[in-house]
Amino acid sequence: MKNRKRCIICWSLIPMMILVTILYFKTQSIPSTIFLREGQELKSNYIIKLNKNNYNLQKSKVRDEVVNVSLLGVVPIKSVSVKSVPEIYVYPGGTPVGVRLSTKGVLVVALSDVEGSKGKVMSPSAESGIQVGDIIIKVNNVFINSSEELIREINANKSKKLNIIIERNNNTLEKVVRPVKDKVDDVYKIGLWVRDSTSGVGTLTFYDSKSKMFAALGHPITDVDTGTILKVNNGEIVESSIISIRKGEKGNPGELRGIFINEEKDLGSVNKNTLCGIYGSGNERLISSKYNKPIKIALRNEIKEGPAKILTTIDGSEPKLYDIKIEKLLSQDNPGPKSMVIKVIDEELLSKTGGIVQGMSGSPIIQDNKLVGAVTHVLINRPDVGYGVYIEWMLKDADILIK
Repeated sequence: MKNRKRCIICWSLIPMMILVTILYFKTQSIPSTIFLREGQELKSNYIIKLNKNNYNLQKSKVRDEVVNVSLLGVVPIKSVSVKSVPEIYVYPGGTPVGVRLSTKGVLVVALSDVEGSKGKVMSPSAESGIQVGDIIIKVNNVFINSSEELIREINANKSKKLNIIIERNNNTLEKVVRPVKDKVDDVYKIGLWVRDSTSGVGTLTFYDSKSKMFAALGHPITDVDTGTILKVNNGEIVESSIISIRKGEKGNPGELRGIFINEEKDLGSVNKNTLCGIYGSGNERLISSKYNKPIKIALRNEIKEGPAKILTTIDGSEPKLYDIKIEKLLSQDNPGPKSMVIKVIDEELLSKTGGIVQGMSGSPIIQDNKLVGAVTHVLINRPDVGYGVYIEWMLKDADILIK
């Protein structure tokens, strides 16, 4: 009889424990910063409770308040910052842009062996602890910004030890490397390959005429060999024109092929490369001749699953609106390029591109005449489905929304 009672109690507690666990993780997904329109209410419910129910931000001034989140009003979970923001309008992009970046330092993309004069084969850099993905910042206290500068320092010191400052996972390290004279070509080497620049074509997301800031891509520019997010020393965006399309198929992502035009007149300078795109200062030539009216941005709590459109260019340099569906809004506590799942339903776009293709990243996502996000990735096995980033994250990285 006692065992039966215990079983009943256990089976009664299990659903409650599962429910509490689900609710706990749901509260954990609440972002650390919540943006609200001035005068908009922040409402809680009886399950996930805020310390101020029907919390109201006054229209007369911008407020920054801390709100405590609790489970059932009893179990404290976390604190979040609530910020009120005014209406924000930006010019939508959708136009292709050519991107050229020079990296901060030089990126190690591969290690190699050097055959010394006595026939010994070694990699001085590997033996010193340098790894693929490291960024070389200084050599003997001299800043390095190109592969040519690195070669010059190696040749100047020959077989002498080099004190090399590197960055790895945002940490600064010092390594000591002694160059070796290559038996084959009689040149001093340290046994690595580096990259100092990259270029490509993407799509402009928005331009803000007040701050003169632009945003594009919606995801970071990474090194093709290492996957490392490139740190920007300097860069620029220029006009681009789409000249051909490789249609996306299951297992084979498509691509928009573009060329740079009017390269002598850049559209802006790039100064940030983040998880959610590239950013910098631009000029009014970024405003599309067709979509030349500012559009209101939507905060996360204003976006809903359902019909939407993307503004993108698949021919020439003139953008066009295409129908999509926002299939799922994902919870994100921290910025990232995968905020929502989107599906292309526009027959014209599907027939020409197969769905989302490379080069389309950064295309604005518009819902109810508001800018809600940007296209970022495609699912390789489902070219009509991909991801988008919340516009809120991009506005924060552009320093238009206060972090």
